[in-house]
This record gives sequence, structure tokens and C-alpha cells, in this order.
Amino acid sequence: MVAYADQEALKRTRASGLAHYFSRSRKALWRKGETSGHVQRVRQIRLDCDGDTVLYRVDQSGPACHTGDRTCFARVVTTTGDAAHTPDPGGHILGRLAERIRARAATRPDGSYTVRLLDAGPPAIAQKVGEEAAEVVVAALAEDEARLAAETADLLYHVLVLLQGRGVAVEDVWKELESREGEKCEK
Repeated sequence: MVAYADQEALKRTRASGLAHYFSRSRKALWRKGETSGHVQRVRQIRLDCDGDTVLYRVDQSGPACHTGDRTCFARVVTTTGDAAHTPDPGGHILGRLAERIRARAATRPDGSYTVRLLDAGPPAIAQKVGEEAAEVVVAALAEDEARLAAETADLLYHVLVLLQGRGVAVEDVWKELESREGEKCEK
């Protein structure tokens, strides 16, 4: 989302850890989520090169937009100039893939490989993860870079299916990784 933040909004954001903004139309300070409950916990505040624009890196609770969309940028300008509602999947490809796997688990489309894996249960999915991990090792030691990339993609997909099958949110993995950020590299 894009919003205006004045000095007081920045001060309150830093003090509370929750995103605050200033509404120029209402001429009032507001905290994101004060009416919706969809707060933004600020992990980092960044400045642009000129120091006149700030970026809040946040953990978003619920949708960011008052319309219920994940982002305020849920409309795409078409070739005819019209605006079409097209929710932005946002995020990294792994997050988008995890979301697609969640959707497959919920909608259970016929012929879906993901659904077939989920129906087989965690032990069968874990076995598939083991097979894919072995294929990554073989590719790393004896095949070209393209094959290693392809096998790694297979492994990551199957790990995401395993997480879904066990009921572990991929966001929990991201949080764990963030808690370790820099830890391994500094040792």
C-alpha cells in the first residue's frame, strides 16, 4: 500500500512498532488496523536515496487494503485502458507457490498431482522429499547447472507440499529463517 507519513507518524511508528500514517484528507494521524484489526508490525524502516520517501517493511495481519485485497494494487490497466480487478499475488515465488498448494488442498481439483500427494499423506510426501533431495545431490555432483536448478525446484515444491500436508504454514518457515539471518554466515 502507499500512504503518507509525517514526522509524528514516523515517531509513533518507531515508538510502538506498529505502522502509523497521516491522512491528508482527514488531517489526522491514524494507525493501520485501528478499525479493521489488520495491523502492520514494522520490522524495518528504510529511506530512499533522497531521504524523502520511507518504506515500512511489515508483517501484515490480514489484508492491507480496505477493500479486502491483500494489496491496494489489485487492479491492472488493460490494453484498452480499462482497469480490471486482478489481485496481485505479490511476494516471492515460493510464497505464491505455497498459496497455490493451499488452494489445491482446499478446492481439490480432479487430476491434480498436488492433491494426489496430499491424499497420500505425510509419510508418502516425506519419502518423495527424500527422493528429490537425493536427485539434487546427484545433480550437484554429476550434472550441469540447469539440471541442478530443475531438481532443486522439484525439491522445493515437494517440501512445500509436505508443509501443507503437515499443517505447517510456510510463513513459519520464513520467520524461522529470519530469526537465523546472518547466523550461519557469521560463524
